[in-house]
Amino acid sequence: MLEKRDFYINGAWVSPATANDFAVIDPSTEEQCAVISLGGQADTDAAVSAARAAFDSWSQTSREERMALLEKLAAVYDARQEEMAQAMSMEMGAPIALSRAQQVGAGSWHIGGFLKAFKDFSFEKDFTATEKTLLEPIGVCALITPWNWPMNQIILKAIPAIATGCTVILKPSEVAPLSGHLFAEFMHEAGFPAGVFNMLNGDGPGVGSQLSSHPDVDMVSFTGSTRAGIAISKAAADTLKRVSLELGGKGANIIFADANPKAAKQGAIRCFRNSGQSCNAPTRMLVHKSRYDEAVEMAADVANNTHVGPASEEGKHIGPVVSEVQFNKIQGLIEKGMAEARMVAGGLGRPDGLNRGYYVKPTVFADVTNDMTIAQEEIFGPVLSIIPFETEEEAVAIANDTPYGLTNYVQTEDDALRRRVARRLRSGMVETNGVGFAQGSPFGGYKQSGNGREGGAFGLEEFLEVKAVSGWAAE
Repeated sequence: MLEKRDFYINGAWVSPATANDFAVIDPSTEEQCAVISLGGQADTDAAVSAARAAFDSWSQTSREERMALLEKLAAVYDARQEEMAQAMSMEMGAPIALSRAQQVGAGSWHIGGFLKAFKDFSFEKDFTATEKTLLEPIGVCALITPWNWPMNQIILKAIPAIATGCTVILKPSEVAPLSGHLFAEFMHEAGFPAGVFNMLNGDGPGVGSQLSSHPDVDMVSFTGSTRAGIAISKAAADTLKRVSLELGGKGANIIFADANPKAAKQGAIRCFRNSGQSCNAPTRMLVHKSRYDEAVEMAADVANNTHVGPASEEGKHIGPVVSEVQFNKIQGLIEKGMAEARMVAGGLGRPDGLNRGYYVKPTVFADVTNDMTIAQEEIFGPVLSIIPFETEEEAVAIANDTPYGLTNYVQTEDDALRRRVARRLRSGMVETNGVGFAQGSPFGGYKQSGNGREGGAFGLEEFLEVKAVSGWAAE
């Protein structure tokens, strides 16, 4: 699987029309681990044509037919979990224990959530005694997915699109494409009809732009940077296709005076998880002044005691960031932070003992103000900014003072305060007191964090059109 360079189009593995080789780099070693080919316009056209040809028949299949195939896919996914864990660990640097439990586990979790939602989802609603509202598949969907949580994002897009009767073209990140290739194998093994699922490699300016502007693509579902989301929206505008975006974040973690004594420790751990490469990471820790010094000390202690090592190493550590580009970007922002605020842990360069690989020191900045670069830009690395506050009003104002609005966090034992603040935060998700979200909960943001919602019934609705039909006789 790791050396496969073919694309999956119309139910078969096919050689690219072009031979634009691209090296996949293992971020733990900086060594090449696979070679793929980046697609060109001919490859994009072939994939879209296959999806378009398959749409008429697939969109008319029954819920039972689709459910049976999705259940087969779930079984294949479960049976081949270790292959997927190894692929993601190699391509994007997730430690193997994290890859097995959370990277692979996220896919299983969302498949289960979609199967539950799909089983009882209503595609027809009685509006009046003589009028029916129908929910119908939007058509051919381009799915453009990122490298940081590969299976999480592929599953969140591919499963609801196919379940609702759409046909799809998946373009996984060229930086971490191995999991996407393996998922295509899973789809083939499960027996989906030719053309329902297609996969090709490519970069954003190439295949990404071609899919976004293609007249036979009805919808683009994209997860990635806000910059790329804006470019995709512009490319899609001429054909007025639907664009669903899941973009960046700069989450505030508000720790009030009465919060759990371990709130700062847990917040720092959460910030550094997956090497800080999560759009919903709590990267701004807002702490009441009565707990501020304690929180700074606690977060610095977490950073200093977080082990950094190769993805292949067993244990509860963090791995490298995904690429040299990301490493250099993070180093530049750490350097910027050193000029802006007080660094209490971490800093520039690799951790001691590591002279190769894209490893970043877990870094904590104190005395940050929200106008600083490190408080406004999404760093996408293991870097935490700590900001003091005195009042509820101040905390809410700081939290909302960002172009992003994906996930915010609230820590307090005062239920009225917790609910009041949650209502005032301008974000698509608010996690309170460490309570995780339920299966099928809507994932998505406000403002420059995007406009889509993924997961469960909300994810199914993303891929549906609404049709009103009058004069519908009683059945």
